[in-house]
Amino acid sequence: MRFRAIGVFGAIAALMGIAAFAGYAYIGREGSAKPIDTRPQVALKFTYWGSIEEKRAIENALAKFTEEYPWIGVEPIHYPNSDYNTKMMAMSASNEEPDIAYMTTELGEVFSSEDKFLNLFDFLADDDRLRQADFLDYIWYKSADDVAWGVSTAAECFGLYYRTDLLREAGVQAPPSRAEQAWTWDQFVDAAKRLTIDEQGRNAYDPAFDHTRIARYGIMFETWSDPLNNFVFGNGGDWVGEDGARFRLHSPESAEAIQKLADLINVHHVAPSPYESKSLPAMNVSLQAGLAAMIIDGQWINLDLGKAGVAFDIGVLPKLKKSVTVGLSGATVIFRSSDHPKEAWLLYKWLSDPNKALNLYSDGLWMPVLRKWYTEPELVAKWVDANPAAHPPGFREAMMTQLLENGMPSVGYYLRNQMEIFPAVTAGLLPVWQGERKAADALRDIADQVSGLYSQK
Repeated sequence: MRFRAIGVFGAIAALMGIAAFAGYAYIGREGSAKPIDTRPQVALKFTYWGSIEEKRAIENALAKFTEEYPWIGVEPIHYPNSDYNTKMMAMSASNEEPDIAYMTTELGEVFSSEDKFLNLFDFLADDDRLRQADFLDYIWYKSADDVAWGVSTAAECFGLYYRTDLLREAGVQAPPSRAEQAWTWDQFVDAAKRLTIDEQGRNAYDPAFDHTRIARYGIMFETWSDPLNNFVFGNGGDWVGEDGARFRLHSPESAEAIQKLADLINVHHVAPSPYESKSLPAMNVSLQAGLAAMIIDGQWINLDLGKAGVAFDIGVLPKLKKSVTVGLSGATVIFRSSDHPKEAWLLYKWLSDPNKALNLYSDGLWMPVLRKWYTEPELVAKWVDANPAAHPPGFREAMMTQLLENGMPSVGYYLRNQMEIFPAVTAGLLPVWQGERKAADALRDIADQVSGLYSQK
């Protein structure tokens, strides 16, 4: 990825014979002089992750930023999601930290404890245009009430994506887009069974259905923390107690929710296991290809689905006790080692303002972190109505309204010891997804393993 050079005046002078003196550039025409920007040139290093489409969208947005602020250059460094933490730890160990960066919540918690980030509330206190009240409530990553080590890069949440043509062919009514009308769990399982077909075209209700040769799954979902938490939270569960001092993922409410998800794989045979998913494309690609009729995924895939021209729509997630959506996002941070923190804050503000970086929002990649972009109709129209391919009819209610009215913050905003707990939960639940253990038993063992990180069991 090529660094955008910003010290261009010397090169232009060499090519065009421009002489610069006392803040003016003389362009070779007698009597013509044009003031130039004499501010020192600044180079920012910005690291981030994302799909190929996200990479293109970010690079396009950064190019527009440097057009508006020509004295600030940005070197975009893209790392794959799977390698991101490793790359960031290596950069930090080599004293090559970026100025501004995406940050995973688990690594951010560690780096924050090492005082590697600047307090973003300090930037807000000095900002004459933005206040904390302008933002959605939940988006700050805090180590104390008055210390925000990071802020959500965007607002993001989950929904039930579906191929409209496949549901119509199977005679399955589309999932509702309002929480009060959400499918019950039994209705959801029924739809998934009717949409799952084997290689002979038989659905999961057919006595001859062969679950070892599935051609299309009724539903696909991922098994990392936040997709699961849509249902853990919706069933009254959580990872920790209200005081944050007790690990509680082994509660009956959490175990019931996780078991119901595992039963989609091993009892109803309508979803692939994590092992089977390795032989399938990414979920949004599986939806495009008709390998899945429905998927539980985050709003960021609107970018890819919209570009691909897929016939899709979005409903709210099915309910256990209630239908909720997890509000989440990776963090954006400014490293304390940066020589240009004010310019880094300027870049974050620019990216978080849909007026400046509209394509990031209208193309479906992000949802705004600024509250007014949900509540003022003329602003909503700018990013939602501008691109119907990326914002199908269900988007407003199933994602925008659902996030505002029934959104619950990701555990990434408040869970301690994430670097230890996330791997333990992932490894401990793998036998559950494979049908080898019950969720309640596996979660009790996980609790025994990680509860020592807290003051009480």
